[in-house]
Amino acid sequence: MKNRDYSPADRLLMGFDQALRTLVGRPQVTGRTDPGQEQPEADLDERQKLHTARLMRINHTGEVCAQALYQGQALTARLPNVRQSMESAAREENDHLAWCQNRLEELDNRKSLLNPLWYTGSFALGAAAGLIGDKWSLGFVAETERQVCAHLDEHLDQLEANDDKTRAVLEQMREDEMQHATVAIEGGGAPLPAPIRHAMKLTSKLMTRSVYWL
Repeated sequence: MKNRDYSPADRLLMGFDQALRTLVGRPQVTGRTDPGQEQPEADLDERQKLHTARLMRINHTGEVCAQALYQGQALTARLPNVRQSMESAAREENDHLAWCQNRLEELDNRKSLLNPLWYTGSFALGAAAGLIGDKWSLGFVAETERQVCAHLDEHLDQLEANDDKTRAVLEQMREDEMQHATVAIEGGGAPLPAPIRHAMKLTSKLMTRSVYWL
């Protein structure tokens, strides 16, 4: 079956549906198994459990931002292959979103109250990157994924040694994010200027600190 050539209006409506699924519903996943599903639940005290849940809340919001970023970029990408690459990556990020949500529920915690704010900002950034040009849009993806991997490394270091369930999720997420960065570079992504990379790091710090509590 041939892929339908969607109009801009079609893509806008599809994007709105995806936004609702991301923020208040269940994301459409690829069917991959949750990496933590087969792992036993760790014996965590209340303090450890709360800290782990807050780390997963940060990761969940990070995936909300990733969805918005990819959706914004897919909406404004000029080349069909770039748009398809963004949409494919977004589907894999949906897996991450679902896994993080599952883990939050297992830890008796909630998603961030700030998700709509971070979604809106990330969507706008993604759309702007796509308008500037595909090579910069792909470069923005690559840099974003590198910074996400750095955050995941920090969170992996903070997990309790016996928390194999959370660790399995974060390790698979890290592997996928590195692959997304590689695909973006191989697709023609340009290295971002240092001031932009620095601004991205500052924004990321603001997100992580606010979502940890809210």
